[in-house]
Amino acid sequence: MLLDVSEILLEESGSGDCTLKNVLDAILRSTRETDISGWYEDRLTVGTILTEVPPNNLCGAVSAIFAKVNAALLQALSLSEVNKLRFSFHVFPEQPQSGNSLPMPADLKLYPDLRERDTSKKSSRIVKRLIDFISSLVLLALLSPLMALVAVAIKLTSAGPVFFRQKRLGQYGRSFTFLKFRSMRVNSDSTIHRDYVKQFISGTAGQHLANGNGSGVYKLTNDPRTTRIGRFLRKTSLDELPQLFNVLLGQMSLVGPRPSIPYEIAWYEPWHRRRLLEAKPGITGLWQVSGRSKTKFDEMVRLDLRYANAWSLALDFKILLQTLRAVLSAEGAY
Repeated sequence: MLLDVSEILLEESGSGDCTLKNVLDAILRSTRETDISGWYEDRLTVGTILTEVPPNNLCGAVSAIFAKVNAALLQALSLSEVNKLRFSFHVFPEQPQSGNSLPMPADLKLYPDLRERDTSKKSSRIVKRLIDFISSLVLLALLSPLMALVAVAIKLTSAGPVFFRQKRLGQYGRSFTFLKFRSMRVNSDSTIHRDYVKQFISGTAGQHLANGNGSGVYKLTNDPRTTRIGRFLRKTSLDELPQLFNVLLGQMSLVGPRPSIPYEIAWYEPWHRRRLLEAKPGITGLWQVSGRSKTKFDEMVRLDLRYANAWSLALDFKILLQTLRAVLSAEGAY
């Protein structure tokens, strides 16, 4: 719960501090001992963390909290003073949108640290976007003959569209249409993948043997939905090339965490969600060059967060160079 008190503190009569004390006393009287109050923005906005609010009746809980706090404020202040206050409520973790399978985009009011970090690195992020735009444009031009050959191969070997389109979640949980070359049969049932993703995120998925060499990976290596040409495209990472269009449009970056599938979020722990917030999703990233499918989900998230915290243009170039080696070796690609 955020309470904007800036208008009260701007009063020229000098009574602002006294009124503020009455506001804080009213909040403390009308909230529980387990709730935590303090400055969200110094001498501008008072924040209260309301712990353990039942998620199955958020609207009712918010209404009850507002009524209780507002009644306490009306006892301590005049009506004109109360009218100068501005309430807002914010829920963590963000709840699914009503009647929509997509999760609610991140509420940036809950992450002031991210806003401050983005502001401090604004110039570098502009350069990163310019590099993404120019590089994706050049690569699309250079690789267009190869992409045309892949498109023809897909059309000749299986019925259906050339591109696979899927809703994915970008930075802050904003959805976009993710592109790949289609490597599966049309109208394939996603249940097998959903079940495996659930096990992978929860840490109960076992490693699948790959290439008969006794090593294991956390991936469906023998996915029955995959076409013959699709297995080759996945092995060589050629199926990823259409994501250059996503980079060109600014929905993805060349380097960043992999974009999440909406149904994954239901099984995320709260700390897992930080991978959606910390950086724009990318075609490649620290996970891809540090083990790829050989790492567990928690390890993958830690790599994503490590990348975001240590991000620099130099780190991006280093990862891009390591990606070239990983693609040529096809290590972890299935």
